[in-house]
Amino acid sequence: MATAAAEAVVTGPAGTDPDGTRAPGRRGTRLLRGRKTVIGLGILAFFAVIAVLGPWIAPYDPDTMSDQLLRPPSAAHWFGTTQTGQDVLSQILVGTRGVLVVGFVAGILATVLSVLIGVSAGFLGGTADELLSLLSNVFLVIPGLPLIIIIASFVSDTGDILIAAVIALTSWAWGARVLRAQTLSLRRRDYVEAARATGEPTWRIIFFEVLPNLTAVIASGFVSTVIFAILSEITLAFIGVADISDWNWGTVLFWAQSNQALAQGAWWWFVPAGLCIALLGMSLALINFGIDEFVNPRLRTGTGASRKVRMRVGFTPVTRGSATRGTDDKETGS
Repeated sequence: MATAAAEAVVTGPAGTDPDGTRAPGRRGTRLLRGRKTVIGLGILAFFAVIAVLGPWIAPYDPDTMSDQLLRPPSAAHWFGTTQTGQDVLSQILVGTRGVLVVGFVAGILATVLSVLIGVSAGFLGGTADELLSLLSNVFLVIPGLPLIIIIASFVSDTGDILIAAVIALTSWAWGARVLRAQTLSLRRRDYVEAARATGEPTWRIIFFEVLPNLTAVIASGFVSTVIFAILSEITLAFIGVADISDWNWGTVLFWAQSNQALAQGAWWWFVPAGLCIALLGMSLALINFGIDEFVNPRLRTGTGASRKVRMRVGFTPVTRGSATRGTDDKETGS
């Protein structure tokens, strides 16, 4: 009896020539054509503009008190006021800069350290690999938040740069291990061996042969570190470890929690800051997902390489193994 079955005919990825090669200029823009990446970059660009222009477009001084105590959102105060009459919108606008500065400074420092140590360990091998791997393992077990709390107890002025530096020093090890593993798989490729055979120096092989193939992995690690640094900065400000005189979204939540905004029903005091944290985290996560789709062909959906399937009705294929097994079962009487 004939039964209906589906046979998938897979076409080449979008943006390829008939012979299967990718058209010039298409691969470089495939990442930016992904829907997730575009949405994530758009939200991140919005917050970047707010971080730059925040102090100038804030309608009030975030530290100025007034007689408008604990007022809900209105035309004069779009996000309402605090218990001391401070404008919540101004605090959020001014505090955006500190959040992004800590996130990106920590991300850049941690990425530089992970690339230097991870790629060097994977490419050089031998004793250098063992020593650098040992260094990575040591930093991998150092907790970031407790270390920042200890440093803050000894340093009077715990600024954003100091916090970013400590977060970077405690978060580069995992990225270094990933880059080491990737470099180990690349250093014996044919093009690397060819460059070594032609007498290319080691630094040139690393910069021009190995690192270009690690770009997507490095970018994904950078985004993950930025997410971790932003959440760490907000957490430290919320528990009062960071300098509460410097405005950021965690500081807004700290003062809201300290003055029992939830018990007083002042939802406008903490909800906007929470939404900003969620939106910024979502944007960075979408960018990370877009990079994962760019790196892994099995995850590509909207980045210009989705598979097109054409269904065709036909007979159900039977493998020789199943047919032979059925014959053997009949002969044995099972």
